[in-house]
Amino acid sequence: MPDFNAEPVRNLFERLVNDGTLPGAVVGLSLGNEIVYLEAHGVMDEAKGTPMQEDALFRMASTTKQVLGVAAMMMIEEGRFSPEDAVGDYIPEFNDIKVAVLADPADEDISPEYVLEDPPPHRLVDPHRPVTILDLLTHTSGLGTYGLGMAISDWPWDAGETLATWVAKIAKGPLDYQPGARWQYSPMLGLDVVARIIEIVSGQPFQDLVQQRIFDPLKMHDTHWNLPEEKAARLVVMAKDEGEFAGKKIGFRMPPGYYSASVGLMSSVHDFLNFHQMLANRGELFGNRILKEASVAEMSSNHLGSLYRSKADTDGLGFGYAVEVIVDPDKCGRKQTAGSFGWGGAFGTLSWNEPEKDLAVVMLVQKLTETLRDDVTAAIHAATGGKP
Repeated sequence: MPDFNAEPVRNLFERLVNDGTLPGAVVGLSLGNEIVYLEAHGVMDEAKGTPMQEDALFRMASTTKQVLGVAAMMMIEEGRFSPEDAVGDYIPEFNDIKVAVLADPADEDISPEYVLEDPPPHRLVDPHRPVTILDLLTHTSGLGTYGLGMAISDWPWDAGETLATWVAKIAKGPLDYQPGARWQYSPMLGLDVVARIIEIVSGQPFQDLVQQRIFDPLKMHDTHWNLPEEKAARLVVMAKDEGEFAGKKIGFRMPPGYYSASVGLMSSVHDFLNFHQMLANRGELFGNRILKEASVAEMSSNHLGSLYRSKADTDGLGFGYAVEVIVDPDKCGRKQTAGSFGWGGAFGTLSWNEPEKDLAVVMLVQKLTETLRDDVTAAIHAATGGKP
């Protein structure tokens, strides 16, 4: 058994539950392929007081995106596409996409970061270059980032949408800014375009490819877009403080036929611990090689120079393929080791791995808190011999 002291982690989550910061959580850590900590804390239904279960299922929200990163890396590894390829090479509708800019000044193209109310007067200009797959993977495409282009877009959602039908609509644009000009998060759209390209080059539905090549070999048997009815009782109740969602289960079914690469998965600590241990092992788990070691290194490298660090308002961070990368822990103030990478979700889920330590971390909650990530990383590294 690797050297691990569970008390710092256990004490942290017991305190967070006892003081009301979190209703419940399931936390799992593995070192060198061995699970060194896996415990449930608090409740999974506040209204009923149902104790949290170790096999509870959580809405992963944007934590889903990391799976897309691995699937995309598979296609790159196999030569099915290159990150530098123009998206229009695979989805021709992208060849005519425009960029939205303010009408005034007329002699300068200005794209505001966010347009959350009525869009101001605008005009459309040509992109300086085509949108690439790399742009989509690193959130530098300008597609669906809640800027001016998205504010004036016309993308009606119809019943029965699939990746193929929806991506063809959003490919009409316009973009929120020039491709590669800045890092601006695309919560729902950019990575779904990559998923559609994966379908095109592989000849296989995205969800089938992910199931057969990622979930099954990694024994991720509790990871679903559409939760089977027999597992519904294991889904954590995400209670709102008040209003129509109080005490109700919400969002546990995606629209039938639509399998987003951006959001929508439900999963367990056991499953996502396997996923991240595979990455910490540089691409292999249970005797199954999912990615080559070089592919994991490429996925988790900083591909943006200082572009992401300027958006994150701190040095020491970078961005890879659908994952944030710790470049310099001292500069960014994080407790993870250099080379750590992962991502989180809007409902509070957080997972990452640290190849330098063969460490995988999965923390599943259904409530966002401001300091939880830093508190957890400090506790984990105290547990593994680091400083608290």
